[in-house]
Amino acid sequence: MSAEAISVTVTYGSSKHRITVTSQEDGKSPTVKDLSDCLTQLTGVPPGSQKLIFKGKSLKDLEQTLSSHGIKDGSKLMMIGKRNSPEEEAELKKLKEIEKSVEQTAKKLEKVDGELTGLKNGFLAKDLQADALGKLDHRVKVAAEQFMKILEQIDALSVPENFNDCRMKKKGLVKTVQDFLAQCDKIEACISDHLTKIQSKNLALAE
Repeated sequence: MSAEAISVTVTYGSSKHRITVTSQEDGKSPTVKDLSDCLTQLTGVPPGSQKLIFKGKSLKDLEQTLSSHGIKDGSKLMMIGKRNSPEEEAELKKLKEIEKSVEQTAKKLEKVDGELTGLKNGFLAKDLQADALGKLDHRVKVAAEQFMKILEQIDALSVPENFNDCRMKKKGLVKTVQDFLAQCDKIEACISDHLTKIQSKNLALAE
């Protein structure tokens, strides 16, 4: 099922933009957020700085569909908002690079988690488990170290007070990394718990 599309005209300053908005999810009606994302690409005005107006009313709820506001093909809207300064864009670019590192490290952690689940479900011979767990533990520690380095990188970025977009992104990134670090702790505890179980079983067998 393909996504619905709505074509609208948005006035921004002295220019008019004719936009066809489609939903990012198949089979769903396009939302205010979908329109906002299109406008960011066209005008460079970040979503947080946009004010979208239709028939004198401001569209505030990003998750609402355009049709729920009575917006249909041919509707005319207006946008007010300020582009980020080149300086803020440069800072945002740095944050996006850091975000990529977070995603790459998170993928490695996900892999470890998957392998650990398989191991706990008995997909590996008992005598090989302790060795495999040791290697997984090392990989989690490496991921945790990378996340710590990323936190230091984020911390080293000094974002001016008026760079709202940057400050929000920086705050969000810090929270994401902290959540992943908590996940690292959980996985490490799980590995150590499983190792203890194996060792106590081995001891019982040896007695």
